[in-house]
Amino acid sequence: MNRKTENVILLLARHPFLHAIAGMKELPHTHSCFVCGESNPIGLNLRFETDGRTVRTRFTPRPEHIGFKQVVHGGLIATVLDEIMVWACLAQTKRLAYCAELTVRFQNPLRPGEQTIATAELVTNRRGKIFEVKSELQNNSGKILATAAGKYIAVEAVELANMATDLVGDPRQILESQNP
Repeated sequence: MNRKTENVILLLARHPFLHAIAGMKELPHTHSCFVCGESNPIGLNLRFETDGRTVRTRFTPRPEHIGFKQVVHGGLIATVLDEIMVWACLAQTKRLAYCAELTVRFQNPLRPGEQTIATAELVTNRRGKIFEVKSELQNNSGKILATAAGKYIAVEAVELANMATDLVGDPRQILESQNP
């Protein structure tokens, strides 16, 4: 076994939230979104994956993401947590949703270049119309940097067709499961 493989095994043993993606499936992304858009030149270009319950992404902020010197701007952290909660709604309900309310608790500073993992999951589904979701952002040591909770409103079917044109991949994955 080479040194790199040993280091990966040690890392996974210490941090169960990093464990294999074997049961994870990549979620769609968009062309234009600031967070997940593949064609947005100033965007974060994040990709989300799910096991059907939890959604996860990796995020490493760049130097241009700072607010105060060497501290990532809180608004950017809130944006990442908001986005992952939208995808958590989709993963569990097969519905796209808009944020109606977002509460973020910042617990530790995030530094540019620090690798993180964001996770989210649906807490409550109120008749397919309002979704309550929670999320958190941890560094590779498992330290919680920020947590968030949000309420999301399901996207109306009339808006969905236009939104789906921005999706990369087959939009039927989402459209066929939407309840008008």
